[in-house]
Amino acid sequence: MSIVRRSNIFDPFSLDVWDPFQGFPFDAFRSLAETRPGFVSETSAFANTRIDWKETPEAYVFKADLPGVKKEEVKVEVEEGRVLQISGERSKEKEKSDKWYRVERSSGKFLRRFRLPENAKVDQVKASMENGVLTVTVPKEEAKKKPEMKSIEISG
Repeated sequence: MSIVRRSNIFDPFSLDVWDPFQGFPFDAFRSLAETRPGFVSETSAFANTRIDWKETPEAYVFKADLPGVKKEEVKVEVEEGRVLQISGERSKEKEKSDKWYRVERSSGKFLRRFRLPENAKVDQVKASMENGVLTVTVPKEEAKKKPEMKSIEISG
């Protein structure tokens, strides 16, 4: 067991934090993060792209929170096999003259993929972006009506 000490007394989150994985076989990830400094921020941007997926009677609707990302920086594609792909890049602010105290907003590339159901009309996908929320609408084929069953009286 090890304790990691943060020393900023003005930061309410700078408490003693127990790291249960320090010295455990997961150090390979840490060494990867140390050799590729951008790896952690790239991964967090990738992992932090939150997307809701719901089904309405008419369509499948995806909503992605992408604050600060312009619509020109986002790609929405449908691949073979009915795979919806949402990708893009959130740029990092770089001002050499500024002194940064904390950087919590993720930056880097993001990519999410979803296999669409059989009844998705992949040739009619629509996407819109408003107030940092991307909405992708995938219409559904109309449900086929079940054939009516007619009872036949058996004679004899």
